[in-house]
Amino acid sequence: MVTDTEGIVLRQVKAMGGRRMISLFSQKYGKISVGTSINEGGRNKTALSVKAFSYGKYELFKNRDNYNLNSGQVIKSYYSIGEDLDKYMAASYVLELTEKLLPEEMPQPRIFNCLIEFLDVLEKREKKHGTLVMAYLVKVLDILGTMPELNNCVTCSKEPTKDNGKLVYDKFFFSIKEGGLICPNCAKSLASEDERPLIYKLDIGIIDILRYFQKMPMNAFEKIALDDKLQDTLQQVVKEYISYHLDISGLKSESFF
Repeated sequence: MVTDTEGIVLRQVKAMGGRRMISLFSQKYGKISVGTSINEGGRNKTALSVKAFSYGKYELFKNRDNYNLNSGQVIKSYYSIGEDLDKYMAASYVLELTEKLLPEEMPQPRIFNCLIEFLDVLEKREKKHGTLVMAYLVKVLDILGTMPELNNCVTCSKEPTKDNGKLVYDKFFFSIKEGGLICPNCAKSLASEDERPLIYKLDIGIIDILRYFQKMPMNAFEKIALDDKLQDTLQQVVKEYISYHLDISGLKSESFF
């Protein structure tokens, strides 16, 4: 069967007999493995379309459970990302994590569009790309339904107090293990367990920032950057949350994050 789809190249590896296997995040089929004998060093349209970070349209031949590439044409190559080391590392981390998150052959159109938006904005950013990476990760967690609970205590449902109609979190905590907010009483109980869970104080606006990342469109982060201390804390929280709840850690590109 011959079919076509738009897609983003997540990764490419060499296979036997001079062939290559491409991990393609396709709009129509989700993440799929595509075999090809095309050399990415060539200068034709298809060769350009199989390089990392390429967003293109691909004609595929499906034989039972296998996909093979007939031809490809670049829609956008994001070539400039590869020319900037910081951008390259940020994009590499996002693509590697996205590949780990996606199940095989399950369409994820919202994540697909979010990834294109991320690459579009990353191409324009000049520095501090970690804030944009954070925004992407939060949005993907939200799309997958694995966003932490930010409205009330996850163990007893107690809500934070309000000050002039605004929720105040300074007496609450964030628990990685429990998956969101926990009130002071529950935090004390959890902290007394033999194996202390990962608990963070909420004295630097973590919840407000997570909410902001969750609701704002990706293009809003073209020039927004967190200060270094806050960025480091949020990175640690999100990284540990993803590791605990999605069992994803030890990525090759993790030196960026």
